[in-house]
This record gives sequence, structure tokens and C-alpha cells, in this order.
Amino acid sequence: MALGELARPAETVSETELQEGSVVTASGRVSVAREYQQTAPSGPFKPWQLARIDEALTLSSRDTGLDFSVYLGELGEDSRAGAERLFDRIGEREHVSVLIAISPGERVVEIVTGEIATSRLSQRALKLAVMSMVASFKEGDLCRGIVTGLRMLADQAGRVSS
Repeated sequence: MALGELARPAETVSETELQEGSVVTASGRVSVAREYQQTAPSGPFKPWQLARIDEALTLSSRDTGLDFSVYLGELGEDSRAGAERLFDRIGEREHVSVLIAISPGERVVEIVTGEIATSRLSQRALKLAVMSMVASFKEGDLCRGIVTGLRMLADQAGRVSS
């Protein structure tokens, strides 16, 4: 039986009961085709916004040689400790990593950087990026805030040395 089909013995169904998209098969069963309804994504972003964020992450990482990550969700009562716990899960490349942890419900943005990323991003650059992101978040635009923050951090970190 194919996906989207409902089968039951044909002897329990009269011809008048058959609805559009139904047929009695050679085996004597009734097969009913149902229209597939795609469900909309349930996250905070539309597909085109996810594409913009993905592109900003890719370009920032490729241009700088740093590994940028974005986390969106609750960080807990101690947001800095929560962000650092997430950062610790990055693994062996954490020395070149930058994590932007955003908790809209808690109204918190934390940026955690690895050793090499810290040497390339000043505290001032981090604060400016956070301020810019928060300004967009206050306007209700998470996507623009994330993309702008990534671009600002990438600009401050500079291009990867060849």
C-alpha cells in the first residue's frame, strides 16, 4: 500500500460511497488517494530567513577562518554559564570558534570566543555587535539582528591570512 492510501475490503463499500480519488483495486480493496498537505515550519524563521542566516554564517566562517555558531533558545538563570556550557560542547575547534547565544525570552545575548577568536575580536567589537543585534531584536527582527551581528564580527576579525 502506498503512502497516503487507505485500504479496506471492497465488499464493505458500495459504488455510491466511493469518493473522488477512490478506486476498487484488482485485489478487491478500495484505495483512497489523499492530497498531501505540507506543514509549515514551526520555528521562528521563514525558509528565506534561514537561508540568509546560513549564508551569513558560511561567509563569516569562510572569510575569517573562525567557526561561527548561533544558538537560539533558553540559557538559564546564569546566561553566561549556560552559553559557556554550550561552547564547551563545540569540541576540538573551540579555540577558533565564536558562539552567539541568543535567548529572546530572557532578553539576553552572550558571545563566547575561543583563544584565537579572542585575540582577533576585541571586547569593544563584541559589545558593538551585541548592541546592533539588540537594536534589531527590539524591532522584532531576529534574522536581521543575527545577520548584522555576524557581519560586524567578521569585519572586525578580518580576513584569514593566506
